[in-house]
Amino acid sequence: MSVSNIRYRRLGYLALNVSDLERSRAFYTDVLGLTDDGAGGTDRVYLRCSDKHHDLLLVRGDVPGVKRAAWQMESRDALEAARAHFAEIGLAPRAVDAAECRDLGIEEAFRISEPTTGVTFEFYATMAELAPFVPSHTDIQRLGHIVLSSTDRPATEAFLREHMNFRVSDRVDNIVSFMRCFPNPLHHSLGVGGGTRIGLNHVNFMVSNIDDIGRAYHRVKANGVKIVYGPGRHPPSDSIFLYFLDPDGMTVEYSFGMEEFPEVGAREARLLPAKLESLDSWAAVPDPEFGKHGEIERLPAESAA
Repeated sequence: MSVSNIRYRRLGYLALNVSDLERSRAFYTDVLGLTDDGAGGTDRVYLRCSDKHHDLLLVRGDVPGVKRAAWQMESRDALEAARAHFAEIGLAPRAVDAAECRDLGIEEAFRISEPTTGVTFEFYATMAELAPFVPSHTDIQRLGHIVLSSTDRPATEAFLREHMNFRVSDRVDNIVSFMRCFPNPLHHSLGVGGGTRIGLNHVNFMVSNIDDIGRAYHRVKANGVKIVYGPGRHPPSDSIFLYFLDPDGMTVEYSFGMEEFPEVGAREARLLPAKLESLDSWAAVPDPEFGKHGEIERLPAESAA
């Protein structure tokens, strides 16, 4: 089946492993502004910034980092196109069992291990809807994106382009590729950064106005949260940003504004020079802790039949 039939609605949700579930729940609700509807039990917490069942899943784990990233497909046909293509290239898609799907609020899903980083990607078509999200201190628009670090950035980018129907919006030479899950219009739902480690760089939540960034700057400082980059403005996406650390040292971003691409007639990807000004037009310098923490949990080996 053609890769062009693999079409996305959005970055559906992220699942993060955290060392102290209650501490992280408090951070992501009280400091970040997500809603906790009380679901999940003793080993996990479902949080949201939309009317969907969840946008962020926190799971108690010994090694903080990315458990998986989940993509909501445009339709059931797009879901099946992805499943068929991944099976054809030997990735052995794994169905998520019915009980787990019920817990996640989704009808059907499968997972693969991305071959260049080992990150788990989940794919589904529909998720249960709840009451509208009611903002607290921050008017969060959506879960925006995730950026991963890869020891072979060109290979990771190539897999996403050739086998997942992602499109490159921009590159900063030898540093990062910004990619969108086609035909979602946002400049990037996934970034791939180069580096000496495979792991999480950061997770992003988009906010509704620049005042959310300003208030966050003072709020996170008042709560003893370390700011590691910004405020600033990203030239590739034209987003205003602020990065800070969660309780496990994983980097979280608030951003306001982002370039959007039409499905037809989109501009070509740009190649920006490898310099700090390509990442921030306000000339902020990232802290050494920026994007340094968060491991990748790999899919366990399947047991023999």
